[in-house]
Amino acid sequence: MKKTNTNAFKQACEYIVGGVNSPVRAFLNVESEPIFIDHGKDALLVDIEGKSYIDYVQSWGPLLFGHCDKDIVKACKKALKKGSSFGAPTLAETKLAKLVLQDFPHLSKIRFVNSGTEATMSAIRLARGFTGREKIMKFEGCYHGHSDSLLVSAGSGAATFNTPSSLGVLNELAQKTLVATYNDIQSVKALFDEHRDIACVIIEPIAGNMGLVPAKQEFLEELSELCKENGTLLIFDEVMSGFRASFLGSYGINHIEADIVTFGKVIGGGMPAAAFASRDEIMNFLSPLGGVYQAGTLSGNPLAMAAGIASIKKAKEDKNLFERLGKLARRLTLGFSEAAKINQIPFQSVYVGSMFGYFFNDNEILNYQDALKSDLKLFSKFHQNMLKRGVYLAPSQFETGFICDKMNEKIIDFTIEAAYESFKNL
Repeated sequence: MKKTNTNAFKQACEYIVGGVNSPVRAFLNVESEPIFIDHGKDALLVDIEGKSYIDYVQSWGPLLFGHCDKDIVKACKKALKKGSSFGAPTLAETKLAKLVLQDFPHLSKIRFVNSGTEATMSAIRLARGFTGREKIMKFEGCYHGHSDSLLVSAGSGAATFNTPSSLGVLNELAQKTLVATYNDIQSVKALFDEHRDIACVIIEPIAGNMGLVPAKQEFLEELSELCKENGTLLIFDEVMSGFRASFLGSYGINHIEADIVTFGKVIGGGMPAAAFASRDEIMNFLSPLGGVYQAGTLSGNPLAMAAGIASIKKAKEDKNLFERLGKLARRLTLGFSEAAKINQIPFQSVYVGSMFGYFFNDNEILNYQDALKSDLKLFSKFHQNMLKRGVYLAPSQFETGFICDKMNEKIIDFTIEAAYESFKNL
């Protein structure tokens, strides 16, 4: 069989459900088929047909320093020579824990897991165990992994219970999850007024799963106060934004001290690693010290810890890293907006640090309902046009893009020119 993306996808579909191991990779949202990657280097991906693409997905965020960064590769090789997994403690776990925690005054203990889903699921279990309450509150459009408690859709009103958004999720469990409207504090107040037994509120302070939609500072401040008043724990899901939006994630921008914070992506440097962290009072409820059970055979494995240490250490030592990446993200989003304006395309763009997003929409996006009003057909055509021009963007209107350290103004300007030509074709 000839080595083409089309043939590769057909063969994958014979053995893998839908041909992919994560739904968005199927490219259904952009009405095309996925490209199959052979390798990555710096800011580029190369598919099995030998075509190169500027990669703005960066493995959905972890690759702050691009593909095959020499320092991270070196750290992984060194660790692999000693063994890939022991199921026992190593010094690397403590070293990465210290690196992650040392600049967060409100976090004193951490527990490593293997994925963002595990981190948020465990954080919620911990919050329920600590408060003795069952209900949780999330926000429409914020994705926190595919655990049952979080896989629900919004109801018709802010103060209603919700129904499962996936088969296999029990109605009884979904009814313990309340859904509020992002950036709308009144929807939060309405839920607190009706329900006094909310264990935690979980939110992406910089939402990256409805497209990039940062929470307003005033909204987050009021949310934090409401949680304190109601004895409810506030969980900031920074699996995506941690060490991405700034070195300290949203905390480096809004300075709000959440009760529990989840991390992922960058802290694994491209390897499977995530974590949740809090103060001693809460974390001591976790097994083996307390009654909240959580475990994982490969949690804190040496390869992931080595990659994470190299990634976080490198980011911490480069004092100008996020300023550089932010300037590139600003250049890209302004360039996109100007190109869209010239071609009379409805368009909104935003960036926070090394994260960026855009919508085919005339109006500012503040929440998921706003995002849903975007023109998905235009997005699909734009994505197809950009891919033909060698630019690999997230294949969904409701995802976020990422800048890596291996990018420069020349790469950004090439992308803007590709966008201009793509807009012309729309």
